[in-house]
Amino acid sequence: MHINQHTESSVQTIDINIEHIDVKGQYIQLAAPIRLYGQMNTAELLTQYLSYDNQKTAQSILQIGVDEAGRGPLLGSVNVAAAILPATWSGLIEEQPLKDTPLSILTDSKQLSEKKRDILYPLVQQHAIGYIIADIPAAVIDQVNILQATMLGMRLCTESLLEVIFKKFSTTRNDKSTSLDQFKVEVLFDGNRCPDLNYDSFKKLEVALFAVDCQAWVKGDARHTSIAAASILAKVSRDETMYALDTQYPEYGIAKHKGYPTRAHMEAIEKHGVLPTHRRSFAPVRKALEIQ
Repeated sequence: MHINQHTESSVQTIDINIEHIDVKGQYIQLAAPIRLYGQMNTAELLTQYLSYDNQKTAQSILQIGVDEAGRGPLLGSVNVAAAILPATWSGLIEEQPLKDTPLSILTDSKQLSEKKRDILYPLVQQHAIGYIIADIPAAVIDQVNILQATMLGMRLCTESLLEVIFKKFSTTRNDKSTSLDQFKVEVLFDGNRCPDLNYDSFKKLEVALFAVDCQAWVKGDARHTSIAAASILAKVSRDETMYALDTQYPEYGIAKHKGYPTRAHMEAIEKHGVLPTHRRSFAPVRKALEIQ
């Protein structure tokens, strides 16, 4: 995996296009590229999580929240996002770590109005220590199925952030103020399963496997602030792609149904046909193609 990045001040921009992947030693050429984009505030990362002083406290546990949006629609990408919040903001929602912060209204994106999600979207990007968003296109969903496409997005988001984190440490490891000795990462995935990470990519960075703890959190987007932040990024970024498609294909009413199998959507498919961005492996689309 190659990261195309540039640094402005302490913010490292992440922009990745992935055309092939390695799954348990098997090389797979993707049907379409997967784009991942985001950023990492490396100065805050070092200050809040990698400094020796902070590792004497529970703040040495860096938590990455991961969530998806768009598994159910017939149209377009499934989006996955991962977010790292400031150390004191990351925790159980019921304990209110976001009280009196700019993200105080943050909870599960499905429980928020679109207006509130749109307000939170730039705020999460602004205040997160780091975040990344993956856009997994319909062609890849059709290639590997929706579950595996979602797991792949979660894996790639996680590995990309971890690579930035561990590479940043490797460039400062001679600095006595930083240490990985007690450093731990908890990756909190919304749902009931974790993706299989490719740990081989971290071997050259001398990262111990026990330093990364993957956890599945059922309804985690309503339980943990970091997952809720990822939920906002995934949901709003996907909505943006739907609005772009609506501009391109106004006769399908995509802005209203966001690709979900509503009656209006099915009638539009029947009248106007299947679009290139429809998921052909989904039964309603497959049946529509058989009729055409």
